[in-house]
Amino acid sequence: MLYRFLKAIFIVPVWLLFRPRIVGYRHLFFKGKGIIICNHHSLCDPIWLGFVAPRTIHFMAKQELFAKRTSRGFLKALLAFPVNRHHADMGSLKRAVTILKKGCVFGIFPEGKRSITGELDTFEKGAAFLALRCNAPIIPVYSDPKMYRRIRIRMIAGEPINPKTAAETLPGKSVDALAMYIRDRMQELKNRMEEMF
Repeated sequence: MLYRFLKAIFIVPVWLLFRPRIVGYRHLFFKGKGIIICNHHSLCDPIWLGFVAPRTIHFMAKQELFAKRTSRGFLKALLAFPVNRHHADMGSLKRAVTILKKGCVFGIFPEGKRSITGELDTFEKGAAFLALRCNAPIIPVYSDPKMYRRIRIRMIAGEPINPKTAAETLPGKSVDALAMYIRDRMQELKNRMEEMF
């Protein structure tokens, strides 16, 4: 698999050059299916997340990135698949469900687009829907938007979220409530990052 081959080749240079510091790294060592969510501030976010995570991650990427043959081939080699961000893309959701049912790891940026300000945008409901549909734990990861200035990868991984347990304790519709809940958890990780650094 090209994904693992590329990771094996570049993982040592990446760790030496960018000196990743991952708080709560143990939370990324889990077995079975899971959804890793992360804030989104750069096109390289999935690459850095893929390098620091011990598991292989399958990502969604906006379909516009698949328009050119070169970028399409690169994205497919990294196990990414296209999603139409302008309407509910049921085909992409079904593909994500299939990945999770196989016991694999799915990665998604619930903001849906890159944040220009570095602040968290409103979360879309795809991650919450998939987590409830597949009963897959959500592992929130906050990536420091300032890491490119410091040339050091810095992330915080939070404790896994059991979607059904969380939804049962929240008021309102399950998917809506869970989407807001995971955003609140991500905000907590952001606050921790700012306090630590």
